[in-house]
Amino acid sequence: MASTNFLFSEGNSINRPPIFNGEGYHYWKSRMQIFIEAIDLNIWDAIEIGPFIPTIVVGHEIKNLPKDQWSEDDRRKVQYNLKAKNIITSALGIDEYFRISNCKSAKEMWDTLEVTHEGTNDVKRSRINTLTHEYELFRMNQNESIQDMQKRFTHIINHLASLGKVFPNEDLINKVLRCLSREWQPKVTAIAESKDLTTMSLASLFGKLQEHEMELMRLSQNENSDKKKKSIALKASSSSHEENEKDDNIKE
Repeated sequence: MASTNFLFSEGNSINRPPIFNGEGYHYWKSRMQIFIEAIDLNIWDAIEIGPFIPTIVVGHEIKNLPKDQWSEDDRRKVQYNLKAKNIITSALGIDEYFRISNCKSAKEMWDTLEVTHEGTNDVKRSRINTLTHEYELFRMNQNESIQDMQKRFTHIINHLASLGKVFPNEDLINKVLRCLSREWQPKVTAIAESKDLTTMSLASLFGKLQEHEMELMRLSQNENSDKKKKSIALKASSSSHEENEKDDNIKE
């Protein structure tokens, strides 16, 4: 049996939901939405909007329709909430399951997990402010690779997106270009002049930066190799010169 402490220990199949055991909530939440929407958008609506409840108008009042009077269409719509509950509970470890086991609807389950792991609206606002501050101060670290910088940057913007704050793509592109260190400025200028930044994707930008980084590494390796060859040649020449001097001294 898989340990309940192992993050996403199950659910690696496209037919099974990712398992959540209390860690990496934002990652799990994003994957779950994709998983559920791929099955049926109506199931995801039951989570976001709430369950469908068949009703009837009696006089001026709206009352719940008795179950034995439900139509086939009513039953089909009610089933979306039940399917959503089944998917959510199947995706939780034992501790997280007991947290939502008394919830009556899939929406209540989802909201309970969200408040537990993301906090209330006040907590969310505080996290958004903190992450936005990180975003504004984001800079490329000294000797940092483009790949490592991309991971840090993506982590911040994805976390913000999960909390409801999404930046326009052009803003993200300009932010990345501005945060690069000084030695990257020629490449930044070249990209800005040759490409329409309004249509460039973030993945495409990082791809171009990685290509340039690899080219810089290749040139640096070639330069180091040339320097090493020159050093060896210089040492060989110096050694040969010393040997010739010794031979001349012996002859004298």
